[in-house]
Amino acid sequence: MEPVVKPDKTEFTECWRTSWKTPYIMRLAFSAGIGGLLFGYDTGVISGALLYIRDDFKSVEKKTWLQETIVSMAVAGAIIGAAIGGWMNDKFGRKKSILVADFLFFVGAIIMAVAPTPAVIIIGRIFVGLGVGMASMTSPLYISEASPARIRGALVSTNGLLITGGQFLSYLINLAFTKTPGTWRWMLGVAGIPALLQFILMLSLPESPRWLYRQNKVHEARAILEKIYSAEEVEEEIKALQSSIEHEKAEEASIGGDTFSKLKNAWRNKVVRRGLYAGITVQVAQQFVGINTVIMATVDRYGRRKLMISSMIGIIPCLLALTVVFQQSSVHSPSVSRTESTHFGGNSTCSSYLTASDASSWNCMTCLKASSECGFCGSEPNKYLPGACLAATDATKGACGAEHRVWYTKGCPSKIGGLAVTLLGLYIIVYSPGMGTVPWIVNSEIYPLRYGGIGGGIAAVSNWCSNLIVSETFLTLTEAIGSGDQASAQREKMSRKRMSILLNLMKYITAECRHSPA
Repeated sequence: MEPVVKPDKTEFTECWRTSWKTPYIMRLAFSAGIGGLLFGYDTGVISGALLYIRDDFKSVEKKTWLQETIVSMAVAGAIIGAAIGGWMNDKFGRKKSILVADFLFFVGAIIMAVAPTPAVIIIGRIFVGLGVGMASMTSPLYISEASPARIRGALVSTNGLLITGGQFLSYLINLAFTKTPGTWRWMLGVAGIPALLQFILMLSLPESPRWLYRQNKVHEARAILEKIYSAEEVEEEIKALQSSIEHEKAEEASIGGDTFSKLKNAWRNKVVRRGLYAGITVQVAQQFVGINTVIMATVDRYGRRKLMISSMIGIIPCLLALTVVFQQSSVHSPSVSRTESTHFGGNSTCSSYLTASDASSWNCMTCLKASSECGFCGSEPNKYLPGACLAATDATKGACGAEHRVWYTKGCPSKIGGLAVTLLGLYIIVYSPGMGTVPWIVNSEIYPLRYGGIGGGIAAVSNWCSNLIVSETFLTLTEAIGSGDQASAQREKMSRKRMSILLNLMKYITAECRHSPA
C-alpha cells in the first residue's frame, strides 16, 4: 500500500473541495472514523467512571490492584484485538472487521452498564478493549484504502481528530451524569451508542477496493472506485492498484508467507534488527513518559531525531516540576480542625486522629495517609479552610454531603492546583509533537518495504504492552512512593532514577536513529 504522507494546507483545501463535490467520500471517512471516536471515548471515560465505581463497590475502594485492573484490562484486550484485527483484515476484509469491532464494543458497554460486581466490569472492559484494538488499526486502514490518493492524508488525519473528539466527549458525558442515579453505569453504557451508529452506517458502505482487488474481485473494486474518482481517473487508479498489489505480493513471497517465517527473516536481517531496536525503544519510551497522543505539525520541518530529543529535554523538567508541585500540594493541604472533626459527633471522628499525639499538626493528607479508615470532609463554603478528619463510613460520608461539603479519600484540595494544571499543559505541549507522535512515524519509515508490516506490528505491540504495564502499576507505585513528607526520600530516589532512565533513552534514540535506515 502507498504510504500516507503528512497532509498540508493545500491537501486540506482539496479535501474540502472534493468532499463537497462528492459527499460519498466524506460519508465513508466519517463512518469509518467513528472507530477513532470509540477509541478516544474509552480512554477518557474510565477516569471519571472509576470515581463512582469505588463508591458503589467497597472492594474497589480498598484494593488498588482492582482499580488498576479495571483500567488496564481494556488495554490488555486491545493488544489481543489488534493482533486478531490484523488477521481478520486480511482474511475477511476491512468492513467486516469494523462490524465485529462495533459488536464487541457494544456488548462490552452493555456488560459494564449492568455489571453487578467488579469482576463483570472487568469482563466488559476486556470486550471493549478487543473492539478498540481492532478499530484502532482497521478504521484508518479502511479510510486510507477507500479514499482518493490526493486527499488520503487529510482524510486519515480525521481519525486522529475523532480520537481527540472522543476524549473530549467522554469528559462532557462524565460531567452530565455526575448527579444522575446510576452515574458510572450511564457513563460506560453510553459508549454503546456510537458503536451501534457505526455498525448501522457501515452496513451501507462497501468493502475496501484494495482488499477486493487482492481477492481478485476486480469488477467490485472498479464499481467502488467509480463512486470515488471521476470517469477519466478510474482507469488510471485501477492500473496503479494493480501495480501496487503485484509488487506487494512479490515482496511478501520473498520473505515467506507465514508469520513465523516473516519474524525469523526479519530478525536475521541486520538492517531490520537495528531498526527494531530503535522502533521498539521509542514506542516503549512513549508510554513510560506519558499519555498516548498523536498530534503534530513540525516533524517534516525539523526531523524525527531532533523532535524526540527536544521533546525528552522538555519532558524531564516538566515531570520533575510536577513532582515538586504535588509534594507541595500535600504539605500545604487544608489543616484538620478538632472543632470541625467533632462537629459530626464523637463517634464520627477518625480514631487515628483522636489517638494521635501530634493531632494539632495534622492536615488533610496526614488524615488520609493515617489509615484507610479515615476520610477528610472539606469546609463549607471555602474548601481550603480547616476541615474534619472523619471515619470513612457511609454514614459520615452522607453527613458530610448533607452539609454540601466535599468528601475526600484519595486526594486533597490545594491552592496550587492551578500550577499543576499549567505544568500538565506544558508537559503535553512538549510531549505531543515529539514523543507523542514521532515513534509512529519512525516505525513507518525505518524498515525496508518488505519488512514494514511485521516490523511496525512488533513495535506497535510493544507500545500496547508498555501501556498495559503503566496502567496496571501506576496506582500501586503511587501508594508505594506516597506523598508529602512521609515519602520525600523515596520520591527523590525515584525522581533521580526516572531522570537516569530518560537520559539513557535519549542517548540510545540518538544513536539508533542516526544509524537506522531512513
